Amino acid sequence: MVKNACEGCRSGKELDFTFSMAFQPIYDVGSERVWGYEALIRGTAGEGAYQVLSKVQPEQKYLFDQSCRVKAIELAAGLFPRGNDLKLSINFMPNAVYEPAACLRATLAAACTHDFPRRSMMFEFTESEEIADTNHLLRIIAEYRRQGFITAIDDFGAGFAGLGLLADFQPDLLKIDMKIIRDVDTDRARQAIVRGIVGMARELDITVLAEGIETEAEFVMLKAAGIALFQGYYFARPAFEALPPIMQGITPALTAVA
Repeated sequence: MVKNACEGCRSGKELDFTFSMAFQPIYDVGSERVWGYEALIRGTAGEGAYQVLSKVQPEQKYLFDQSCRVKAIELAAGLFPRGNDLKLSINFMPNAVYEPAACLRATLAAACTHDFPRRSMMFEFTESEEIADTNHLLRIIAEYRRQGFITAIDDFGAGFAGLGLLADFQPDLLKIDMKIIRDVDTDRARQAIVRGIVGMARELDITVLAEGIETEAEFVMLKAAGIALFQGYYFARPAFEALPPIMQGITPALTAVA
């Protein structure tokens, strides 16, 4: 059982499996350096996320969500260079948050134990999970911001909430889904959608991140569109319990991680 867990976690079923994390870098084109790393669920032997997530039973979702946060912080604290300003991006499931403040106890305790600054943590929720209660989500985001965390919408443009949620909640960061990114360099419709998202985000003072970049052509086009942050196989594949080096040749400043 996760220490300092909320009542929703304590009343749930214990996890009967173990897991770990892989890390994938996020590249900041403006400063030409690594901005942070996203923690991605993996099995203890490096198995993919699906193999882990398929084991999570409904009565385990609260505890699993808490355990993922603690594991990500624990590993990042040991991997990130001391004194850096790298960000740790953690996925969370809004429907697995029992009560916003109570469900942060384990997260804050882990950050304190491992001396990991909360200003370096970003919590992203995915649009691929249907939000059962939008007001509950807004309460979660308000509490996270109060605690000093960065907030983000993941998979924007491919989920349930879309523009309706964005009208109610403006995150610090918006991650454009890879389905929109794929072949964007040759697809006029995708280019128009990206320009629209970038313009809208600029009006709302939201940073845009393009995820799933696989080719130089995609990167060049999106960079020209004004996108600031990038993530994908073009830069580096996720590394199991390690920080992978950025692909050489993008820019000399990337040879050293911040």
